[in-house]
Amino acid sequence: MHALLLMTLGALAGLSVVVATAWTLTEHSPRSMADRFSNEEQLLDLSLTVLRACVGTDNLEPEADSTAHQLLATLSSVTGSLVPAVLLGIVLIKMFALRPFVWRRRASISHAWTADFPGYSRRNADSDDAIIAVRFYNRFDNLSVVDLRARAHLRYLERSPHDGSLVIYKQWLRVLDAQGEPADERSWLAVERGAPFTVWIPVEAPVTGLPFHRIQGKDLSGSHGVKLLVRLTARTVGLGTEVADERWFDLEAGDFELGRFVPLQPDLDKDVWQWEGWPDFDGLTPPGPGGGEPGRGVPPPPPGVPRTRSRRPSS
Repeated sequence: MHALLLMTLGALAGLSVVVATAWTLTEHSPRSMADRFSNEEQLLDLSLTVLRACVGTDNLEPEADSTAHQLLATLSSVTGSLVPAVLLGIVLIKMFALRPFVWRRRASISHAWTADFPGYSRRNADSDDAIIAVRFYNRFDNLSVVDLRARAHLRYLERSPHDGSLVIYKQWLRVLDAQGEPADERSWLAVERGAPFTVWIPVEAPVTGLPFHRIQGKDLSGSHGVKLLVRLTARTVGLGTEVADERWFDLEAGDFELGRFVPLQPDLDKDVWQWEGWPDFDGLTPPGPGGGEPGRGVPPPPPGVPRTRSRRPSS
């Protein structure tokens, strides 16, 4: 928002200089051009007057018989009437288009017993079923997010049995709730700054390679353009506005990977960005019972936090 405001003020300042120059060139005066532009103080005062006119707080007084001055004064007045609306629009757009969440670049797929729920893990201890993990975090220091809810659905295209045309289908997917039970949505009371949150989506089928062809009873072998959508909705403390964000994962575009994500070790005595494992937020654990390869990605550091060298998890 600050950058947009500065860009707007810079554009207005440039326009004011241009109008002041044109105003000086077209004024009816016996003075020579050299004399007109040698008075720097007068040019500065005129530029500031034009700037005030362009933001709607002052007016230019054109010469009565000068068409050029009339046009320049009209341009300044029209600009002055539009600028407040533009600035208000920038503020409102930035406020209601707030996207506080940073997503892990890929969704990881591991065995169901690797989920962070003891009960669910025990029930799937002898199962080869897989589970999808989608991770994200709140990147803002000064924005408290509460009442966060996450839902997931599948979008795919299939041939119509009537005429063979492609038809878009959507199917809600179950996610694990706070107790590790399949539910329509996952909710959190509060979202701490920087702490990773995970949406667990049971596949309810084994996944030995990508792309996978079955999820929650749906056979995808004959489907096209399969994408997984995870949508977040929450409210902000102070602003009282609702924020929403979503992430599409394309099954055929490399948005999924086999393996479990690198865990973070919380340390309440350190800033969250300094927690062990944080530089490998986009990485995978080394090969093991859950499969996968060590990750190579490093998430972009939050504003004001220097990038650190990636620390590989020991095997």
